[in-house]
Amino acid sequence: MTSIERSALAEGPDALPPDAGALTRLLVDRFSCRAFRPDPVTDALIDRMLTIAQLAPSWCNTQPWQVTITSGEATDRFRAALIADIDNPTPDTAPDIAFPAAYSGVRLERRREVGWQLYESAGIVKGDREASARQARENQRLFGAPHVLLIHTSRELGAYGAVDCGVYLGTLLLAAQSLGLGIIPQAALAHHSALIRRHFAVPDDQMFVVGASFGFAEMDSPVNRFRSRRAPLNDSVKKVSQ
Repeated sequence: MTSIERSALAEGPDALPPDAGALTRLLVDRFSCRAFRPDPVTDALIDRMLTIAQLAPSWCNTQPWQVTITSGEATDRFRAALIADIDNPTPDTAPDIAFPAAYSGVRLERRREVGWQLYESAGIVKGDREASARQARENQRLFGAPHVLLIHTSRELGAYGAVDCGVYLGTLLLAAQSLGLGIIPQAALAHHSALIRRHFAVPDDQMFVVGASFGFAEMDSPVNRFRSRRAPLNDSVKKVSQ
């Protein structure tokens, strides 16, 4: 547990109002699941997760997210298509929303830190490019998850539709955690925006924002045991009173 998480629970979750204690526990316990059991999630449980996530706020209540979810053979077909796409000598990897121009300063440090946490948990030594590439390829394998969800929004909304989808995704992550499900958001799937549009017959007026693989976490896997740190509040919060 990080210092900021310890601070949130300094007096114990029971000292917080019940709702705040429950929310804090969900946030502390949540992690990006990178190894899944093969067991499918029931439609009823998936619908419950989505019903909770549908309560996410959005600008003018537009609720601009459009979600595609795969199960069973549909997941396996999509997984195979992703792997074939990444192996294509000339893949179309242009995302619908531009990737960051760069990571610098503390953002680069944090990115490197969590990357090495992952590599160490997976037993990858520094400099082993082949093993690192295999781990990165887990994104196309959907980390072995039985389900993946893909979030699109209307192009006419631009960045604001994407922001609303981000709020929706955050709510979805906590909904999954509250229901005992493992889930991992995957910006890497944006490399396959064109493939996703073809594979699922997505209209051209929709842009791909992000995907997330989900199912039941394989907690015996080392890649599910590390936890990323959170910065202290002073690193990101400026309070102005005058």
